[in-house]
Amino acid sequence: MGLFDQIAGAINNPNQQASPSQLGNILTAVQQVSGGRGMNASTTQLLLSVVGSHVRNSLQQKRSRNGYEEAESIVNQYGGTRPNARAVESLFSPAEQQATVQDSAQRTGLNAETIQSLLPVLVPIVLSLLQSGSGNQNVAGANRSANRSGANPVLNAFLDSNGDGEVDIGDAVSLASRFLNQSR
Repeated sequence: MGLFDQIAGAINNPNQQASPSQLGNILTAVQQVSGGRGMNASTTQLLLSVVGSHVRNSLQQKRSRNGYEEAESIVNQYGGTRPNARAVESLFSPAEQQATVQDSAQRTGLNAETIQSLLPVLVPIVLSLLQSGSGNQNVAGANRSANRSGANPVLNAFLDSNGDGEVDIGDAVSLASRFLNQSR
């Protein structure tokens, strides 16, 4: 099942955080990034895909070294739609940040300085999308226990990809946009 399928499933599950308004906030943040930098939608989608791939690699490494709980903790602590340099620092060493910037510049044609300035915006957005599968804090304790650590299906789908291209943040954002436009 694809990443967006997991997000759509989380929207329909009252025990998970995902909601149309959460997706709307994420899409608004993506549109602000795109419009504020004069980027077209396809460049923004490609940039999110590249950054998302680096986020996935980092979270996979953290999970393998320190357990699933660390990856989940980073997602829950730093997911959002506001710029947050600490989100970037929690995932990437300075060398990894540079590799992310260079890979993104190479694949999108954007200059490295622009990408470096966008990382504190894009990384929390990626994490926010992953956070959609987390347990809903507004659900009574008995129901919330069903979605304890290791049970965020969106994060699991993202981390357990086998590199076949099925898990792609850029594609998920594009599908979310279409989903929200159809449901209005």
